[in-house]
Amino acid sequence: MADRELLHWQFDLTWGLFEYHLERLVPGDHLWEPADLVWTIRDGVPDWAESEPDPVPVPTIAWVSWHIGWWWSVAIDHAAGRRPRDRAEVVWPGPERVVDWLRAMRDEWSTLLPTLDLTAPSTFPWPDRTVGHVVAWVNAELMKNVTEIGQLRLLRAAVR
Repeated sequence: MADRELLHWQFDLTWGLFEYHLERLVPGDHLWEPADLVWTIRDGVPDWAESEPDPVPVPTIAWVSWHIGWWWSVAIDHAAGRRPRDRAEVVWPGPERVVDWLRAMRDEWSTLLPTLDLTAPSTFPWPDRTVGHVVAWVNAELMKNVTEIGQLRLLRAAVR
């Protein structure tokens, strides 16, 4: 299996696992705070710190889904040769539209994947790596975030 096919297969596998949770999210899940110390979306603005706090706040599903939207939209911008969005430009669309927003990014990424030269130099997030590294990173970052959202959804369902 060629590198591109393997990376796309891994992406599709991760996304398939994500769909299990996306299909089961209810509006109240997104802003549920699982701990006293959380990162969430407040008045449309995601919590943020320029350096990681200690202890690290537990993110809400809303915050993790915004985070996916931020890093993934910037990766898509770079891959498509567009001006990358600033973090402040990435707005969480709310619990009613977030699943469609994430699925739209999935569709755009899936359309871009076959066009990418995996051996080309990367512009994001590591200029000393290749586009292939970026594709592998997207898969890993998405897998991590899918796991976080899944675990948060399961925890909330267990305490309801």
